[in-house]
Amino acid sequence: MNIIAILVSLVVTTISLLIISKLPLGIEIDGLQKSILAAVIFGILNAVLKPILTGFGLFNVLTFGLTSFVANVIIFGLAALLLQGFRLRSKIWSPIIGAVALAVINSVIVKLMEQFFPVAG
Repeated sequence: MNIIAILVSLVVTTISLLIISKLPLGIEIDGLQKSILAAVIFGILNAVLKPILTGFGLFNVLTFGLTSFVANVIIFGLAALLLQGFRLRSKIWSPIIGAVALAVINSVIVKLMEQFFPVAG
């Protein structure tokens, strides 16, 4: 992954987290700086923990992606635990809803970006 792709991912995740924090989902983030820090923490946790939590793809294939979803929920909860200013009202439902919302909003933003900024390839 090149530096541009990492920066785009950081921006998309930051915007998604800001949107999520404005929705009534039980997820609170104290502004833009905390959203940027949360996006960085998400990136680090995804790079480090997701391969371990998903069994390097083996369990993910066997469970039809459920392991990846559970890993995302765990990473969402850990990010909130690690960053002051990123709060979850419920310790169980908020990370689940947050992981789903993050995946959906990230997908929508990426699709919009592809429409407006097509990549020659």
